[in-house]
Amino acid sequence: MSTGPMSYDKPVPVVDVDSAPYWEGAKQGKLMIQKCRETGRTFLYSRRLAPGAGEAEWIEASGRGEVYSWTVARRPAGAAFKGDTPYVVASITLEEGARILTNIVTDDPDGVHIGQKVAVFFDAVSDDLTIPKFRPVG
Repeated sequence: MSTGPMSYDKPVPVVDVDSAPYWEGAKQGKLMIQKCRETGRTFLYSRRLAPGAGEAEWIEASGRGEVYSWTVARRPAGAAFKGDTPYVVASITLEEGARILTNIVTDDPDGVHIGQKVAVFFDAVSDDLTIPKFRPVG
């Protein structure tokens, strides 16, 4: 599912040295998260040091997880999102333990629930940007 290279008019992330591996991975169809080399704890948002100041490394996540929390946006967060309403914004706990804030793409936004199994897909919204999003599974 893609909105096409020329039609994407939503805000885009600022890709910096810390987040570049995440966005490059997404372009390649990989969900990249970080892991502390010292503790093994996984996390996302992108940063040079792991929580607790250990060294962080990038790893490929399975792309599977479950809904930790969610909301259904019935009013758009700006004009660019008007055609998407209602849409689901969710916190997903990945199998690896990290949490990711994302969209769940579904025809039944009111059916989303805590613990629901989801899987990543990659929405290539432009030549330069691919956004990891999730769908319910099972």
